[in-house]
Amino acid sequence: MDKRRRKQFKALRTGHPFLSIASFIVMCVMMSMIVWGLASLIVNYIVDSKLGAEYNDLQYMGRVYEEAIDAVDGEDVYRLLDAEGRDYYIFDLNGDILYEHGENTSSLTAQNAFLLYTDDEEDDNTNRIMVRTDTKIPLLSVDETGHIDYNIFEVISRVDDLMEYTSEVGTASAGGWAGEIFNISGAVVKIPMWIDMPLGDTGNVLCGKVFIKLNMTDASWLILLFALLAILVLVLFIVILVNLIKELVRRRNAAKIFFTDLSTHGKNWMWFLLRGEHYMRSSVAKRDTFAVVNLVFVNYRNFCICHSIADGDELLRRIDIYLNKNLRRKEMCARVTGAEFALLLRFNDKKELENRLNDLVRGLQHIDNEHIFHFQAGADLIGIARNPGGKIVKRRYFDMEIAYNNACTTRSTMDGSEESGVAFFDESMVADRKWIDSVQEKQRQAIENEEFQVYYQPKYDPQTDELKGAEALIRWVSPDFGFVPPGKIIPIFEKNGFITEIDHYMITHVARDQKRWLDLGFKCVPVSVNVSRAHFIEADLAEQIRDMVDEVGTPHEYIEIELTESAFFDDKKALLETITRLKGYGFVVSMDDFGSGYSSLNSLKDMPLDVLKLDAEFFRGEGSGVRGEIVVSEAIRLAKSLNMRTVAEGVEVKEQVDFLASQGCDMIQGYYYAKPMPGPDYETRMKDNEANLRRAAESVEAAEYGLFERGLDAAGEGTADLGSTAGFEEVGTVGGEV
Repeated sequence: MDKRRRKQFKALRTGHPFLSIASFIVMCVMMSMIVWGLASLIVNYIVDSKLGAEYNDLQYMGRVYEEAIDAVDGEDVYRLLDAEGRDYYIFDLNGDILYEHGENTSSLTAQNAFLLYTDDEEDDNTNRIMVRTDTKIPLLSVDETGHIDYNIFEVISRVDDLMEYTSEVGTASAGGWAGEIFNISGAVVKIPMWIDMPLGDTGNVLCGKVFIKLNMTDASWLILLFALLAILVLVLFIVILVNLIKELVRRRNAAKIFFTDLSTHGKNWMWFLLRGEHYMRSSVAKRDTFAVVNLVFVNYRNFCICHSIADGDELLRRIDIYLNKNLRRKEMCARVTGAEFALLLRFNDKKELENRLNDLVRGLQHIDNEHIFHFQAGADLIGIARNPGGKIVKRRYFDMEIAYNNACTTRSTMDGSEESGVAFFDESMVADRKWIDSVQEKQRQAIENEEFQVYYQPKYDPQTDELKGAEALIRWVSPDFGFVPPGKIIPIFEKNGFITEIDHYMITHVARDQKRWLDLGFKCVPVSVNVSRAHFIEADLAEQIRDMVDEVGTPHEYIEIELTESAFFDDKKALLETITRLKGYGFVVSMDDFGSGYSSLNSLKDMPLDVLKLDAEFFRGEGSGVRGEIVVSEAIRLAKSLNMRTVAEGVEVKEQVDFLASQGCDMIQGYYYAKPMPGPDYETRMKDNEANLRRAAESVEAAEYGLFERGLDAAGEGTADLGSTAGFEEVGTVGGEV
């Protein structure tokens, strides 16, 4: 799998819930901070407003001190201040206490703070003050910005202390904080602190004790506020949580749909590719050996034709269920496409794996009680990965697509067979696949550069050893691959459809060669050119061949169109029409490989062919004995009865030539006479044939002339001896032969 697709799949796999959960947590934190900030603002407003009132009272005490200090003596001033009922003390610039009233629980350290809310209309709402905490109930503090703050949770946790303290100062009765706050009407909680108040120009400072007083009304509003905020937080939390759950469910359903096969309702190829590759690369799988399997249902198309697509899908579902039931732990199965399934199986021994695959195939063969199906499996074995030191490591670079392609390549070796089977991948298959890819990559360039060459294999009359014809065969002389025999390229071209281009190429080049040889004065013979069965789906094939030959200017009788017997298994009506039109244009039409199929006689009955070519297998193997000779002789006799000429190909020994000659075979093609050869060598053969013909003609003429001379001599002797009749009889005999 390439990097781009792997990254997309990884995003699909890992993008699942984590981003949504992280977003949910962040939103909850932000929401809590906002709510807490709002609550803090409200509480601080209450604190500042109540503290502001106390601060104003303390300012009043300071003004009383400033105005009375000059009018009366100090004792009278202190009595006036004591009448306020507040604990306080006065100290000078050196920190020495000049006077104190009540209990001094002030801390020694003063902090610079400010108040936002006071009743003094002359201040600008930024009153700077010096505050001190109370050593007995130290709940208030000043933050870095100078703002007075306190911890609401600490206040709540120390309500009992506050109530006890409040009772001591005479405001409420002692008792538990819950009872005091919620059940006693008018109960007050006082939170103490101390504020420094400069006393005019005297340089002295009055430090008075002030209280933040929280009564039942304040407590009720605070409780209501926190309840509303808690409800708000809970509602928002539930909304976000519900949306998160919906998103996770939607993602799960989308992934389920994405990874579900529509026909089997099981897993599909994308799931197998993603999960399989991820698992194979993990540390969990590194100590196991696996097989990636391509399993094909061979009869699927026939089943759908005989039944329906819906029945085919139902059968695929049953196959998927059967395969999944037979999986072991850490194994996978998915439908790829059509009737192909991908399997990831664990194994310890190759033989054990082969037996298991055969058992699976046998089980699937009888998955339907009314049918016997066939399945083929190709497997690529994945071993344990080790580093140079021999240590087992993860398969970091495992590619599931490559492994599955190897399994498919293995399974394709059984193409053409409808029987069940199991095969295992080996490296030679990789070489074959690379060769096929190389040929397909170069085929167009080869035909444009005319790298394909025409070779000719002569056909001889076994009676006279005279050249009677030839077959055109293709050879590839590649600048990249060198000389390539046809067996390595023709099957590839037939499979990918390029064979039709080769047919055109061969017909054109043979026609050119024949035209050139005719122009040079050679005595040409017909040359047969193979036309693939793939070409016969074209309704105008006869016209295509005619136009190609006419463009070169070669007479039609010098081009023979050779059809393989397999072509007769296709549309016979279209084939008959094409053959009829070709013969009408003056081309010779022949059947190649007669006897290699199972419908030869039926083809002979229907098709008006000119030449019958006997398959080379008649003259090889165990069937080439007496029984083979009987079949060949009867085939030749049958062809003659149908006014067809016969060609025997693959003949290699003189005994075969003699037998075929005795049976009246018209032509022989094989290594006994000549191998396929390039055009210049074939020209030499044609020249030699013409020379042989001239010598044979001269020999015949000489023989005839000698016989004629001997006849004259015999006639003369008979005239001299009229009493003898032998001479006349001899002359009559000789004259008859001449």
